Amino acid sequence: MTMTGAEIFETLAGPVDGLRVEAYDGSTSGDPAGRVLRLRSPRALHHLLTSPSSELGFARAYLMDDLEIVGMEEANPYPELVLLRDKVRPTRLRGQDALRVAAAVRQLRPSLPELPPEEIPSRTRRLANGVRHGRRRDAAAIAHHYDVSNRFYEMVLGPSMTYTCAAYPDPGASLEEAQAHKHDLVCRKLGLRPGMRLLDVGCGWGGMVRHAVEHYGVTALGVTLSRQQATWGQEMVERAGLAGRAEIRHSDYRDVTERGFDAVSSIGLTEHIGVRRFPAYFRFLHDRLRDGGMLLNHCITWPTSTKDGMSRRAFVEHYVFPDGELGASGTIVTQVERAGLEVRHHENLREHYARTCAAWSANLAANWDACVAEAGRGRARVWGLYLAGSSLNFERNGMQLHQVLAVRTSADGESGLGLGRVVV
Repeated sequence: MTMTGAEIFETLAGPVDGLRVEAYDGSTSGDPAGRVLRLRSPRALHHLLTSPSSELGFARAYLMDDLEIVGMEEANPYPELVLLRDKVRPTRLRGQDALRVAAAVRQLRPSLPELPPEEIPSRTRRLANGVRHGRRRDAAAIAHHYDVSNRFYEMVLGPSMTYTCAAYPDPGASLEEAQAHKHDLVCRKLGLRPGMRLLDVGCGWGGMVRHAVEHYGVTALGVTLSRQQATWGQEMVERAGLAGRAEIRHSDYRDVTERGFDAVSSIGLTEHIGVRRFPAYFRFLHDRLRDGGMLLNHCITWPTSTKDGMSRRAFVEHYVFPDGELGASGTIVTQVERAGLEVRHHENLREHYARTCAAWSANLAANWDACVAEAGRGRARVWGLYLAGSSLNFERNGMQLHQVLAVRTSADGESGLGLGRVVV
């Protein structure tokens, strides 16, 4: 007997409690009182069958308008992602189930379905831009994600234009207050004082640079591979009257020749480096510091080292951060120490990042029509999935956010910290 579309989906996706599946052929399955998941064409099943993961298959089908959950908010599909995560458990087909699905699929006459235009080319095709984490390919990856539109980022990130985990000083703090608190936390951990020199690698739109110069009296150099970030950031430096004390430079961090910095901040850059390049990266930062100089590394990590070197998730690799890789916090600490730096403090801000992503989702929803007009509906929908999924992953400890503070000691082991500075 030929399987219906709803039966194929249920066989592929596992139990669908809490969902009512309505397929293109009129068939239904699942919970009659549940949320309606609609398969609008056989192509939805093709995506689930041909994609390397169920997560990617669902995303492709959704972005091609072949699958929908009725009533889902495009700007913030968090409730639906929770439902899919908790209720849909894909199973590996075996025995008769595998034979039945294979026969049903043959009748659908499947072919490799068209991919959403927002999908990033495969790693193999990206070889045209050079080897993974080489300079040219890194520049192309950064441009893909960050050189979308400064206006789009202004609407999603808010006035701070800070695209890294905030640190909420209290439950009632706003996103802007939390981002300012995060910058202040980094400044205090680094022990910044007037007259010091700060290097901020991967500086984004320059929020950390401006905060450190304005509030701690340092001179600061920020570098970013994104031309649009550098242009926007330098303009803000000049508007704030900080020219001469602050610079936002369009540059690969590896091209920074200045040395003898009192402090280096790396906030959200390690994710783009590649785990195999961690040793060279932290040696480079070590060599930019003077003896007694401090490094603060702030980055997303896996909760276990067994995933070292993997991208964040299949969806993020294909739609958001090409070539992005994460390591575990222990891997970060090990490589910092191997580079000759002494780790002095280490903490996890995971719950803060869940809340930060939720705040960005709210901004996207509040500015949805303008974001669609600026970046296109497809990219806006990708961001809706990305931010809601990230918030869920941080909540459930699928990812973490670690700050690691270290010092470059002198040849005889002097840190310059005395009995040690208590970080609060």
